[in-house]
Amino acid sequence: MRDFPPRRIVCLTDETVETLYLLGEQDRIVGVSGYAMRPPQVRREKPRVSAFISADLPNILALDPDLVLAFSDLQADIVADLVRAGVAVHVFNQRDVAGILAMIRTLGAMVGVAERAGQLAQGLAQRLAAIAATPRPAPRPKVYFEEWDDPLISGIGWVSELIEIAGGEDALPHLRVHKAARDRIVTPDAVREAMPDVILASWCGKKVVPDRIRKREGWSDIPAVRDDRIVEIKSPIILQPGPAALTDGLDAIVRALWAARA
Repeated sequence: MRDFPPRRIVCLTDETVETLYLLGEQDRIVGVSGYAMRPPQVRREKPRVSAFISADLPNILALDPDLVLAFSDLQADIVADLVRAGVAVHVFNQRDVAGILAMIRTLGAMVGVAERAGQLAQGLAQRLAAIAATPRPAPRPKVYFEEWDDPLISGIGWVSELIEIAGGEDALPHLRVHKAARDRIVTPDAVREAMPDVILASWCGKKVVPDRIRKREGWSDIPAVRDDRIVEIKSPIILQPGPAALTDGLDAIVRALWAARA
């Protein structure tokens, strides 16, 4: 970076945008991903310069960023182009709850507000602990989280953890260690054998159609299908590994698991 703290930041994913707003450092943001939705005013306040796996390099360079924030190997090609153009880039790669909290602390330190970021992360951690300690009726509902429908892809690490924090049991817990979506592909038979009590679905920005899930061959005897407990959770609040997942995303899981039993 040319300056510390950086004065002109481009965020290629939503979670760093939301974190900077929560830290009161939004004035440093000069460009965002087209998927940035949190907080709502970002859509009118900041120019959009990228999708998720593609970006408008000339537009990014025209913003003269001190720092570009990216996420994961999925943005590696964008990052490589930026590095070749001489831009400073930091790539986060958080895939679990601990990683999300570390991202918040790291980003805060990078923009010179480490103490404020520590307080934000601590507050979120305390919130998670309080929800996890909430008494729930037994038994814990078994939950299948569907991240995509063709092929079927189960939930990533932080989603699995949030299901457990909400008082549920991940129906396919062995898959949460896999970072890549291709390694979390499951067969319809595997889901049927797991017999989940609740199906949560978030199809990466595509609208979930519960009727398609109900009509899958052999799924009529799955408790979640039989009892009509198929719930969509909107992608922006659960598939972004940042504050949204730990707040609105977790709250949505809690409602899906327990509202009907309250």
